[in-house]
Amino acid sequence: MRTRFSTVLALLAAVGLVVSACAKNGTTSSGSTTPTTATTAALTLKTPGKLTIGSCLDYKPFEYKDPSTGQLVGFDVEIMDAIAQKLGLEPVWVKANFNTIFTALAGGQFDTVAAASTITPERQQVVDFSNPYYNARQSLTVNTTKTPSITSTDQLTSGMSVGVQKGTTGEMWAKTNLQSKGIVIKSYTNAPDAFTDLEAGRLQGVINDEPSSEQEVTGRAGLKVVEPIDTGEHYGFAVGKSHPDVRNGINTALAAIIANGTYTTIFQKYFPGVPVPPEYGG
Repeated sequence: MRTRFSTVLALLAAVGLVVSACAKNGTTSSGSTTPTTATTAALTLKTPGKLTIGSCLDYKPFEYKDPSTGQLVGFDVEIMDAIAQKLGLEPVWVKANFNTIFTALAGGQFDTVAAASTITPERQQVVDFSNPYYNARQSLTVNTTKTPSITSTDQLTSGMSVGVQKGTTGEMWAKTNLQSKGIVIKSYTNAPDAFTDLEAGRLQGVINDEPSSEQEVTGRAGLKVVEPIDTGEHYGFAVGKSHPDVRNGINTALAAIIANGTYTTIFQKYFPGVPVPPEYGG
């Protein structure tokens, strides 16, 4: 059933949505939503009418710049832009280091984080999360021209090097499951740098979220995602613990875009051929 915008505003007023943010590191605005007077009056923002969103902005297909246009695009970007529109706000994207993004959020630098972030108990000690909006798996990528015989993590041996992104669940998984076998875990601030080193033969594998890895191997000679690793992960939008109102507002708007089919349209754009999970409207 479709949810009318006026109904969403009434729900937001009922939960008393109050949003505060302190942005830094340079911002990139995306979207052209003009806040309504009624919605703006119900909010407390650092910049009236704007929702500040922290993200890495270099993690395909979730958030990245289109090389042909320079515009910020991606699944996270379009989902959060749609949520901001439902809230009557203009989304303002702030580039941040994923390794410190949750402490930055807890410190008030953003209203929310949209960065393909898995909901984990460790992170929930620092921040809260919205309802899940994406189901994810990890994966192993190898360079088939350098190590054609490696098709799974079971074939990685002591002394080999595996790349991961700092602060991610992929890093946690690799350290838990591979480090004890003598495999060297190399952590990178930006995920694409790990794939560049794999392409150059400086690594024997990369552990990273599967959809991101599938995007990264495109156009990189010899790189192939050879093994999905089902870890039962779910992405959520992170919010500060002192702002349950922000979490409630995001949840209300997320439910609305799932109900009216917007989520499905965006999902099919970035994951063509992949069935939309039933919990997200499929």
